[in-house]
Amino acid sequence: MFEIYSALLVGVLGSFHCIGMCGPLALAIPQRDRRWFMLVRSALLYNGGRAFTYAMMGLVVGAVGATLQTVGLQQGLSIGLGVAILLALFLPNSIKQKIWPDSSLQGGWTAMRRWFGQVLRDPNPTSLLTLGLLNGFLPCGLVYIALGGAMATGHAWEGALYMALFGLGTLPAMTAVAIFGQFITTTTRQKITRLIPVVVGGVAVLLILRGLSLGIPYISPDMHAVAAGSSESCCSKH
Repeated sequence: MFEIYSALLVGVLGSFHCIGMCGPLALAIPQRDRRWFMLVRSALLYNGGRAFTYAMMGLVVGAVGATLQTVGLQQGLSIGLGVAILLALFLPNSIKQKIWPDSSLQGGWTAMRRWFGQVLRDPNPTSLLTLGLLNGFLPCGLVYIALGGAMATGHAWEGALYMALFGLGTLPAMTAVAIFGQFITTTTRQKITRLIPVVVGGVAVLLILRGLSLGIPYISPDMHAVAAGSSESCCSKH
């Protein structure tokens, strides 16, 4: 379960990346009522919708991971995802640009922002929630990494929990941005953002260790023993 809660840490640190990417969208939401509790309500609707989308995406990829686990591919998937994340961290940008050019992401950003502008003309609770739900689908490398971790859980509901915790981790900073604006200086944000690769790299190592099934409690449990224990438990109930 430890790797599940690591999603919360990735979300907290990643939220400072989100401030730069999604913060302008949050700041673009017009607020007719500037009372603090109304600002909090708007921020929770917007960011709660985003976290819900993440959870539903986690549910889907977690179910895919469960299917792979059934056919005995879960350990290989966990190792493969860990290696892929490490490669994404350490490959030179020139190579990563060839694999996935920024232009492929920019199109999604442009189309979504245009639609956001149309909806924001009437910022009611329904539109704020809808914007948050759609925001969860915006192209984001950090979200893709989190989805990899959700898939590696091998369970639909654990995948949903993983992504929900990731979304909740981004909630405090994104809510504060909506209420106070750019309350954190660029320099401070850059310093905190430098910690993101460290945490993401740690998650990648955990995924690899989990796939290796070394018999280390919580970190790298013996998956065969766990599966056998689950089978015995099920049989004892009948």
